[in-house]
Amino acid sequence: MRRDLNIKVHEITRVEGHGNIVIDVKKGKIRELKLEIIESPRFFEMMLRGRRYDEAQHIMARICGICAVSHTSAALRAIEDAMDIRISRQSTLLRKLAFDGEMLQSHILHVFFLVVPDLVGAGSIVPLLNTHPEIAKTGLELKRLANEICEVVGGRHIHPISLFPGGVVFTPKAEELKRLKKELQSTFSGLEATLDFLVNNPFPEFSLEREYVSLKSRGEYAFYAGVPVSSLGKEIDAKSYTEEVKEYVVEHSSAKHARSSKGTFMVGALARLNNNSRQLNTRAKAALKASGMKLPCYNPFMNNMAQLIECFHAAEEAIGLIDELLDIGPRQELLAKPRGHGRGVGIVEAPRGTLYHEYEIGRDGLIKNAECIIPTGQNLRSIEDDLRAYVPLVLHKPKAEIAKGVETLVRAYDPCISCSTHIMDVSFTG
Repeated sequence: MRRDLNIKVHEITRVEGHGNIVIDVKKGKIRELKLEIIESPRFFEMMLRGRRYDEAQHIMARICGICAVSHTSAALRAIEDAMDIRISRQSTLLRKLAFDGEMLQSHILHVFFLVVPDLVGAGSIVPLLNTHPEIAKTGLELKRLANEICEVVGGRHIHPISLFPGGVVFTPKAEELKRLKKELQSTFSGLEATLDFLVNNPFPEFSLEREYVSLKSRGEYAFYAGVPVSSLGKEIDAKSYTEEVKEYVVEHSSAKHARSSKGTFMVGALARLNNNSRQLNTRAKAALKASGMKLPCYNPFMNNMAQLIECFHAAEEAIGLIDELLDIGPRQELLAKPRGHGRGVGIVEAPRGTLYHEYEIGRDGLIKNAECIIPTGQNLRSIEDDLRAYVPLVLHKPKAEIAKGVETLVRAYDPCISCSTHIMDVSFTG
């Protein structure tokens, strides 16, 4: 369609952080299209230089109030890799339980509070309290429970204080774990009702084939640990990940973009589902079947559905982790001690995708250098590629509808823009 169109969305709503969408179409051809990240860089890597190794997880948790467990976990895994620290089985279970809590609270926040309003034509979740009270109530209850999991294990709802190099410094009481298990067992009816709602309010039909990158583990659906893999059949060496995940600067964004050796790739729930669906537990596999998704799925809008399916998995996994912890005790343990120093890499699956932390720690226990690659930064190129392919398909629609569509597409990635804006090289001389 040979049409002129100019769209500028100032500060996309219902995402974490601030970004603009700029689209200029002349005679049906895109002249300009960019997702502007307008927040200032935050230089978290520089904050770590000269700090003690056991301060890093608390500092890096402040990158984000939503993904605080993810940043804490990546920091801990990098520290323990660098310093040859081996944690106990109980500490691993507790960290994984906190991770499931964060995965639930982040996905619930996005699906219920940011996505569902799009599906019903509302500006926020507030009108849903009257129009769709059961959906709104389910979202609020699930969010509360997920927050409580993080509080019980991590010491508070956000920015955990109990997760520490060498293990955990606080062990939850058995009564608290039993209470969480009971509440988790009651979540599935609400998740199933939400799945039915999403199936009956389908996302737009749009696909663009791309590479998907995520962690993969033989024994489990990888959240907390695993090896980075590509959907193209390539395993990424954790120690040389920057050879495959290559960051670069674009003029219109304060956050770097990223590409792989093959070009554009996507991370996040849809990537994990495409790469790891066989490792889903029973309830999540049933939810995947009921959703009607066919894998591999190349529709970025379906990242929302993938997040909900992961909620089934995280809730059931959390129940199993609690059972194993109750078999252990749980009991208070001493922190494992460092046995070395050097370079360490910690990689986890944050809710929005693969998160890399890399630290160099000296013999004196001080951090010499730090590097992070954030999921949203990895997805920015993929978002812009999607917009370039999507906009020509909807040019026949009214401008307001097109603007809503491109916002919805960006929102489907669940971007954490504030996280993404600190990934910038800084050099100091003298």
